[in-house]
Amino acid sequence: MTDEPFSLEVTIAAPVDDVWSALRDPELIRRWHGWHFDGLDKEIEVIYHQNVVESAAEHRLEVQGGDLFELADLDGRTRLRMTRAPRGGDPEWDAYYDDITEGWITFVHQLAFALERHPGADRRTVFLSGAAASPVLEATGLAAVAGLAPASPYELEGPTGETLRGQVRFRSANQVGLTVDGWGDGLLVAAETPPSPANPGGAAMMVLTTYGLDDAAFADLESRWTAWWGRNFPEAPANDQDAPAGAERVPDA
Repeated sequence: MTDEPFSLEVTIAAPVDDVWSALRDPELIRRWHGWHFDGLDKEIEVIYHQNVVESAAEHRLEVQGGDLFELADLDGRTRLRMTRAPRGGDPEWDAYYDDITEGWITFVHQLAFALERHPGADRRTVFLSGAAASPVLEATGLAAVAGLAPASPYELEGPTGETLRGQVRFRSANQVGLTVDGWGDGLLVAAETPPSPANPGGAAMMVLTTYGLDDAAFADLESRWTAWWGRNFPEAPANDQDAPAGAERVPDA
């Protein structure tokens, strides 16, 4: 643990005004933030529009809890820097600090992927979460590609019997993101959340993002992955019901 606030910086191949709109328009946020569930619209409202401080002229947004987005125009591209509020301001938030950090890593890379690869497109998602009964990268076979550099091609046999191929999109200490050609140039994010006060045993999470699949193909994908996940990862214990408002951004909340 460090007292320094966490920061994440990515360069997005999209104009700064497009990135800013994707952070402010709820309909655009739905195209990249997290995964689909009944409370997604409420989550977007809480995180991106309640108790925020914004400057459109400076492309600067401080969201609930003090986390800060800053955008810089790079002549047609955009540098996005996200800086977490420091620890110690609110004991409730501190308990979730590392979990929320992992959530932001996922969301920022989802934003960049959506704007670069699928601007203006809707998606369909599958969200899988459970206790860290075993390392998720090992169980899925993704450990074999986790060491590759971003943009490297990969191909492997997935745990549900399908061949996964595409490119390594990103890698962090606890997450890997892969594009998946067979999901309409989709995105697979797998994360191993380390133990924290909010999740003492740690947790495992995957988000599968698809584009252009018909209803039957998407239902088949969802059924196969959900069944495999249920056999390998038990449900994680529920988080503390006294979690602060906005902690629903955390993948395992």
